[in-house]
Amino acid sequence: MDNNIIKIIFFGDIVGKPGRTAVRDFLSDNKEKYDFVIANIENASHGFGLTEKNYNEFIEYGIDAMTCGNHIWDKKDIYSYIDNADKLIRPINYPNGVKGVGSRIFEKNGVKIGVINSIGRVFMNMVDSPWEIVKDEIAKIKEITPIVVMDFHAEATAEKICFAKYCSELGMSAFLGTHTHVQTADESIINGMAYITDAGFCGASDGVIGMEYNTSLSRFLTGIPERYEVAQGKTTQVNALEVDIDVNSGCALAVKRVFCSNSKIEESGDEN
Repeated sequence: MDNNIIKIIFFGDIVGKPGRTAVRDFLSDNKEKYDFVIANIENASHGFGLTEKNYNEFIEYGIDAMTCGNHIWDKKDIYSYIDNADKLIRPINYPNGVKGVGSRIFEKNGVKIGVINSIGRVFMNMVDSPWEIVKDEIAKIKEITPIVVMDFHAEATAEKICFAKYCSELGMSAFLGTHTHVQTADESIINGMAYITDAGFCGASDGVIGMEYNTSLSRFLTGIPERYEVAQGKTTQVNALEVDIDVNSGCALAVKRVFCSNSKIEESGDEN
């Protein structure tokens, strides 16, 4: 690590075993390039939620911080381990009393990095408004470190853009959109803050945003709910964002999209 710059990589939503495998292989080849690794893991275990087993595997892969979203509660064992999972953050704007925490300050190579997870309200299940909550949390973190990164898990592009501009005025270092699983081509630096509307997803390339095509097609053709299955296929893709941040000011210096494909999916009987 350059003494004055920390290089962070953020992986968009990891979907099922294909996504876990793709991220594992990417980090095996590239982990030394990065000082801090963050990933959204809310779809990591068979497409919905996160098991404790997969949580521990991500730590072995070299992931330093894990964010999530509305699907984090889908695997019921989350309730038994979330309070002890010191690398996992759930959305901060769930009501008081919900298990887990919405932000953490991590330390890597002597540098403190604040990470916040928040969830949107437009076209999403209703939760508390994130605006004042995140404003207060940024102020608390900046008393300890100038580096503040947020995963904003939201559906509406306008909500993401407006909230990002608001956060840039509060001194945030990086604002990373997730949830829609399609990487947007609008990476930029706003008032010293790295930004992307959606970082994309990590998973099978042959499905529909990581899910199996035929099931998705049936739902659209019939309107009848049907259980989604994680897509398989021959290739995977990794969508991520690289951000260089000045460790003294907390300002983003560079931002770069990562997209790579054609990783082989392992044939295995293990869970998706």
